[in-house]
Order: sequence, then C-alpha cells, then structure tokens
Amino acid sequence: MKSANLCWGQRHMWLRFHQLPPRHRRETHVVLRFDLPAGLTVAACRAMLTHMVRRHEILRTTFDLAPEPAQRVHPPAPLPVTVVTTERDGTAAPADVVEELDGRPFDLATEWPVRACLITTGGTPRHCVLVFNHLAVDVWTLGELKRELRTQGAGIAARRPATLLPVSRRPVDLARYEASADAAIVASRAMTYWQDEVTALPADPFAARRGAVPPAPHAAPGTRPERSASHAAPGTRPEPPARHATLISPAMLGASRRIAARHGVWPSLVHVAAYTAMMAAYTGQEDVAHLAFVSNRESHPCPDVLTCMFSPMLVRVGCAGDPSFGELLRRTATAYERAREHAYVPYDKVVEMVSREGSRRGAAVRLGSEVNFIKQRTREYGGRRTVFTWNPVPEAWAHTGSDTYLRVDEWRDAVAVALHAASPVMDAVAVERFLRGMEALVLAHDTAHDTAPDSPDANPADSPDDGLPLSEAAGLAGFEPPRAAPAATPIETWDGTTGPAALALADAVRRAHEPGGPAAGLGTGPDLSDSYTLAGGQALRIPQVLAELARHGWEGLTLDQLAGPAPLGALASRLAPDPRNAPFQNPVNSE
Repeated sequence: MKSANLCWGQRHMWLRFHQLPPRHRRETHVVLRFDLPAGLTVAACRAMLTHMVRRHEILRTTFDLAPEPAQRVHPPAPLPVTVVTTERDGTAAPADVVEELDGRPFDLATEWPVRACLITTGGTPRHCVLVFNHLAVDVWTLGELKRELRTQGAGIAARRPATLLPVSRRPVDLARYEASADAAIVASRAMTYWQDEVTALPADPFAARRGAVPPAPHAAPGTRPERSASHAAPGTRPEPPARHATLISPAMLGASRRIAARHGVWPSLVHVAAYTAMMAAYTGQEDVAHLAFVSNRESHPCPDVLTCMFSPMLVRVGCAGDPSFGELLRRTATAYERAREHAYVPYDKVVEMVSREGSRRGAAVRLGSEVNFIKQRTREYGGRRTVFTWNPVPEAWAHTGSDTYLRVDEWRDAVAVALHAASPVMDAVAVERFLRGMEALVLAHDTAHDTAPDSPDANPADSPDDGLPLSEAAGLAGFEPPRAAPAATPIETWDGTTGPAALALADAVRRAHEPGGPAAGLGTGPDLSDSYTLAGGQALRIPQVLAELARHGWEGLTLDQLAGPAPLGALASRLAPDPRNAPFQNPVNSE
C-alpha cells in the first residue's frame, strides 16, 4: 500500500470537508452523470468501472486523519456498483438511490472516494451516475474520466479495443514532488505575494454592512450566539443563516462576449469586473478582494495528474479613483494575471498566514468572499427573458464561514449568476439588487458601445476604454449608502484562568502534533496565551485536534475558530462537556 502527504490541491478541500458538520458534508460531493451506449451489459459496465479504479489510484485512495493527514492508495479491487431499474418492480426508484449515494457523507478514512450506480431499463444499462468526494477530483479530472469511460464504452459496444493514453504520473508522485526543494522555492515565492496581498486587506470588508449574527441551526453547548433583530420580536419569521438566489440572463451571454472582445480579455473577467463594481459600491471599500477558484494546471509542472489540484487564489482589485468600467476591467485582468502567477501554494499555509496577520493586527482578517466561473456547454436555458429566482436556504454552505459566494455559469444560450450570501452581510433586498446590478452594468456597457457615434443618444464618454465611472455604476443597483465602518472588533482575550477545558485543549493540540516531534514547535504543550497558529499548530491538523477533544468528551469549538487569531485560553471557554460521549478524563493522566 502506497502513502504520501496530501497534495497541495487537496488541502483546501480537506479543510472544507472538516469545516462542515457530518450531515452537511455532501457539500463536498461531485456528481457525474452520463448516458451509456447501446450494446453494453451490466457485467461489461462493472468491468469498465473496475478498470477505471484500477487505472487511477486516486479512486482507490483513503485519507488518514492520524498520525498525520495523508493519502493511502489501496490495491486494485472491484468497485462496488449499485444497480437500479426504471421499472416499477417494488425496488427503490433511481432518483432515491442516487439521492442516498450523494447524501451520505464519505468516510474518508475507510471508503474509496467514488460511488457508482447503473440505471437499467429492461435489464439493459442506460445511464451511469458516479458520486465523488471533491478531494479526489476537480473539473479537469471529471472531464478526463468521462472521456475515458465513453471511449471504453464505445469500444466494448463495437467489440473493438479501446486505446487509452498511459498514466504517467500519479497523486503520490505529485505529493513527493511537492515535498521537494524545487517545490519549496515555488511556494516561497508565491507566499510572498500572498503576504503582501493579505497585509493590504481590510480586516472585515463587510464591516459597514455587517449586522447581528443569526443563531446557528444547532448551537454547540457552551456557546451563546448573538441574536438578530428579527429573532427578538416574537411571532416574526426567523432570519435564515444565509440566502441563495440565481439570475439567468440570455442577454448577458452575448454582451459579455462582445465587451471581452473589445477589451481583449476573457468573458469571465467581464463578470468579475461587474461583481467588483457591485461589491465596491455595497461595501464602500477601495479594494475588493475575493478568493477565485482555479485549477492551477496551466503553469503546473505536473498538469496531467488525475486528482483535485484546485485551490482558491487571492485576487485584490483596486477601485480607488472612481475608475470607469473599462479601467476597472483592465485592473481586474491585471490582478488575475498576477494572482495566477502565484496561485500554486499549499492552502493550509495561507490559512496560517492569515491567522498570524490577525494576531498582528489584534483583529481577525476575513477572506470571506469567493468567486467561481464554470462553462457548461451542454446546458441550455431555452428562454428569452431574464429570470430571478430564490433557491432553498443554503444551510450547508452557511457552515463554511464564508460571507458570499458568487458562481457564474456560462450556458449555451445564457449566463446564470448565483449568489450565496450570509444574512449578517446581505438581506434579501441587497442580494437581488446585487445580481440585477451586475446584469444592468454589463448590458449598459454593451449598449453604450453599440450606439452610433453620430447618434443624438451617443455620449462621448461611452468608448470601449471608458464607460460608466464606478460612482455611476453603483446607481444601477440602487444600494443604500454604506454607513461609516466601525472599528475592527478586537480578538478575544484570555484572563489566565486554567481550568479543565483549557487543559483538555492544550492536551489535544499536543497530541495532534506528537507525530511531528520537536519540529512541530509545541514541546510539552502549547502556550495558551498564543493563538493556535502562533503556538506552532498546523492548520492541516486542526481536524485531528477536534477529534482528540471529542475523544475526551469535549465539544464546542470549530475549525474556523482554531484557525483564527484568538488565544487558545480564550477559545477554551467555548468548550463544554459532550453528554453523548464518555465523561471527561484528566488529560494529563488519560491515554
């Protein structure tokens, strides 16, 4: 059995997985559906899927929590396949079976990160559904797997050999490269960029908008979440933890492409520039930063490794000086180019950097907004008008600790822009105005360019390089002006009290880092007056710390809290005995 450290691209998803309560971990699942060619049998499909996991080691890999986070490759074996029928024969319907496969969280330590389902009609397989954990795959990986399965399926159906390219490098090879001196040099250069960008960020970009935090759906014992105004009034509808809305616009597709062509940029950057304009108007900040999801394969020394290789890159766009939309688009393109040059880093080290920056300032620094752009060439809207819809409350996403998440999907005939927003930073009115403002801004600049120069409606300022200044673009959304930003909320302090909870936390941190020996920097135990990171704690081992606490009967801390700048002694006050587990034992004497 082969093993190696987690790859850099797997580390963001490792932390994301452990941020979420088990019942919400389907947030880290990816579902792949495809039609099967005629002429295949169930046995042939089973063989094809077993060949897939034999060929690609990541699909038969488990992920260890202890003694340190690692990936472990298992020997080849048949992939378990669930077979369901579309016929009404008293068995579970395909939709119910797929829902169960997707809804059940993966046990990363014991279960392969892929589940398979064949859907048959009259005994003949028609469709295949694969459920992956995101630790194993990214968008590029899914495309490769789908292409290979289609090639194999067509070959089997035609009774001819299917030729697949050999697998040259595997995830464990990538992990060993990332442990090399060459990779350390790459990471060091990239981390210098991240440090400069993080230092320039406001502690809380939503400080001028942030309201009271609604109670968590299931508050942990020992915690007292704040209540929003809507909870204070009996009989009123409770505030949801977050909102999720989608705007689908056929007009934005052509408009963004025409604007992009005029300015020599990708259409995705047009949407990001519109997002940046709306965010600057809403927050009142002169710098708008977000985490962009990228594959990191373009400039990678090992671009063909089949595993998850994406992690967020920090993009900061300067909005000072009331720039025109054209100027803002250029600034966005420049910021993305610079960020891409420094995107290949171990994300857990970025988390530690942000924690140290918070300790330096005395206030937590939030990287709370994310942006994702996805092309879906096979999906169609089929309508002509813009439609705005509210989606179910994103309760799982609300546990990730993010403030906003914008996803832009480019379909064949429309653009779908979806926004997740935490209720403390955006109410329902603001969410709708934000999405409609993005659309209005893109369409306004497409219309401005198309106006004939000698037309009485033409504006000399409406050129491909200019467009609306940011101050006027903000008016398209109709946001109320942000209030003056309050002073940053200082981090919690510790009064020096050392009770059972503090001892338990110190012991859990020490135990989680024991395999690292003295190099872990913890010695006989962490200094409770330091944050977890300043005490030498590694972000990648926070899930292990939480597991140690649970093993000794304590609960109440989250991954985000341990990754923050608060002293360990202050965090210990959030812990409480877990009545579901065994009674707490003295951590000094327990084994």
